[in-house]
Amino acid sequence: MLKLFSRYVSVGVINTALHWLCFGALFHFFGANQAVSNLVAFCIAVTFSFFANARWTFKTKATSVRYIAFVVFMGILAMLTGFIADAFNAPPVVTLIVFSGFSLVAGFIYSRFIVFRDAK
Repeated sequence: MLKLFSRYVSVGVINTALHWLCFGALFHFFGANQAVSNLVAFCIAVTFSFFANARWTFKTKATSVRYIAFVVFMGILAMLTGFIADAFNAPPVVTLIVFSGFSLVAGFIYSRFIVFRDAK
């Protein structure tokens, strides 16, 4: 389990960098609110994360059903984080930090036991 988690974290570092860059561009340069910025950045980063984790972390086939299950669950987390941040007028960096930490743990648990549960 520790090996899987360390691989998941490695993919997560790249995923997080991609997410943060996209979020920053949308929020600061295009004027999107935090909820929209977080959702769009998430969509870009989650696609990378899903395929990298399917292949490298869990060594299993990436299917459309798995992809949809992963994206929907993680998308809900992204939107909820953004909506809560907007409601409390949280600074964008707080939104990114909170979402990055929470999605790492929740995403791993969900991936391991739901999305890729039959991975070898």
